Amino acid sequence: MSTLGNNIRQHRQDRNMSLQELAFKIRCGVHTVQEYESGIRTPDNGTLLKISTALDVSTSQLLNKPTLNP
Repeated sequence: MSTLGNNIRQHRQDRNMSLQELAFKIRCGVHTVQEYESGIRTPDNGTLLKISTALDVSTSQLLNKPTLNP
């Protein structure tokens, strides 16, 4: 499983959000979210932004990239 997929799943579960709820918020199918979480598919940049907004995290957190602190 990809790091991105693991991070999406973890943040979704941390918020007690179902696959259906996330799929609804980002306007895609449940199967697509499952594929993102399992690493079968990678969301495009626009979808990644929708996921980060729905989960209230930065895209860097989902991608597991360190954020810059001023």
